[in-house]
Amino acid sequence: MAAQIALIAHDNKKDALVNFVQQHKSLFSRYDLIATGQTGELVSNKTGLAVETVSHGALGGDTQIATKIIDGTIAAVIFLIDPLYAQPHEPDIRPLLRLCEVYNVPLAINLATAKAVIKLLGKTKTGHLIFNPVAGQGNVERELDLIKEHLQSEINLKIIFTSADINVTDQAREIVKTIKSANEHSNGEGDSFIIASGGDGTVSGVAAALIDTGIPLGIIPRGTANAFSVALGIPTQIVGACETINRGITKVVDTALCNDIPMLLLAGVGFEAEMVEKADRELKNNLGVMAYIFAGIQQAREQELFEAQIEIDSETTTMEASAITIANAAPPTSVFAQGAGQVSFTDGLLDITVASSQTALQGLRVVTNLFTSALSKNPTDNENVVHLYGERIKVTTNPPQKIVVDGEIIGTTPVEVKCLPKSLNIFAPVENS
Repeated sequence: MAAQIALIAHDNKKDALVNFVQQHKSLFSRYDLIATGQTGELVSNKTGLAVETVSHGALGGDTQIATKIIDGTIAAVIFLIDPLYAQPHEPDIRPLLRLCEVYNVPLAINLATAKAVIKLLGKTKTGHLIFNPVAGQGNVERELDLIKEHLQSEINLKIIFTSADINVTDQAREIVKTIKSANEHSNGEGDSFIIASGGDGTVSGVAAALIDTGIPLGIIPRGTANAFSVALGIPTQIVGACETINRGITKVVDTALCNDIPMLLLAGVGFEAEMVEKADRELKNNLGVMAYIFAGIQQAREQELFEAQIEIDSETTTMEASAITIANAAPPTSVFAQGAGQVSFTDGLLDITVASSQTALQGLRVVTNLFTSALSKNPTDNENVVHLYGERIKVTTNPPQKIVVDGEIIGTTPVEVKCLPKSLNIFAPVENS
């Protein structure tokens, strides 16, 4: 469903329209409002809602709204007419009536029909789509059109683009505030959610704002690895991901904090962090997911052992390591997280895999063995791999090692990770529900 409600009123009906919007402010706040000049100014001033104003009705504002009906961006039109005393300069409803009929857009002409229209709109869920236009390597316009095609018929879709100048978590937090405010004015009936479309960085950034809010997260992966989607079984194709959201089935999963930074997937110390750093944006643009394999081969030749002190739920162990991975969730391709053969994201525990290969050949054997474990979903039996569980893990190393969290380098050790059980509500495929 389109995301705008158009508001028009003859002069004698403007106050009635303003009062109507004020009475149903929580619903109108879920939509983008557009109105002819004076009507829009009155609604905005009296209600505090943001309103896009077009020209005054006498100057063709109704025609501007008509073009938006044709473009498919209008969910409904509320045009309060004055059948007895309308002035010659005021908009004529007939052109809009014809277009609303042709394009199947609800049209209200008095308060009674306006109530019927908002009752219909109130049953429609609102999805706030945070869309990263620089993610992946596909045709961005085509991808966005595909998302609209498969979601707008089911939900009121509001689109927000990410920007290099704005932190995506801050964008999501502002939307969370809007949703909570709307829910407070609608007896707590939650009917809004957030959708993240981009790579793992975008998904992680949006999810960080949703932890412990109960607001559902939809994911439409468009990145290089899409590791979180793969780990949770969410389709990596746009159509399949949209269908998952439309089904409306949610699953509550664990998240974690890594050095107080929200973490969905895993923290890598040593090998994985160095590999991610080598797989820079240019390499990923040229090779796609193969960039990580290329960078991994290069790092295997360079990685050295380091001393690690690992504290798990207050018990401390010291060992030599070349790679330490602390995972909340991980796809099979995150090889160094596969000490147990699979990572559960609903058990309230973190999976710790410690590899201690001393040579490139040992490293290759470790990788092969862990990959086999992931495919068979059985624990590894390699002597150079140790697997542990815990709710809270602290790792100190000598010398300090780089840390990667959900694909982003965040600094160097020490690192502390804490599991947050059942803290994120996501739209999940039927088989994972």
